Amino acid sequence: MIRKANVDDVKKIQALIGYYARREAMLPRSLNEIYESIRDFYVYSEGSGLYGCCALHVDWEDLAEIKSLAVVKRKTKQGIGARLLAACLGDAKALRVKKVFALTYVPEFFERAGFTLIDKAGLPHKIWSECIKCVHFPDCDEHAMLKEI
Repeated sequence: MIRKANVDDVKKIQALIGYYARREAMLPRSLNEIYESIRDFYVYSEGSGLYGCCALHVDWEDLAEIKSLAVVKRKTKQGIGARLLAACLGDAKALRVKKVFALTYVPEFFERAGFTLIDKAGLPHKIWSECIKCVHFPDCDEHAMLKEI
């Protein structure tokens, strides 16, 4: 079931993100960061288990970012990530955001959802505030993807 996250999900979201962050596949998130942005998150749950998460963070009047899209390894390739992404894109549309971007190591996933590859330099400087926390900064090897809503 895809649903909006709540505060009871925060530690499970952090553990899921942490799994991929330890493999340098995404940025880690502190409990504080997740609590502060809990309204941005959707989760995929079955019973008491949480198996996926994704957040939509609005950066400006016309731009939002897909963040922390993760699915438990044993549940990948089942369409969960696509459903989480669709929920976030639905939010973007309801909020009347014109463009949504993602920084990713898996551009093929986002291409299937209608995103196109763009030059990172075209993104506003405001979005780079998190990049300084990354082990790869300033030599970022993520791909910037954009979708117009």
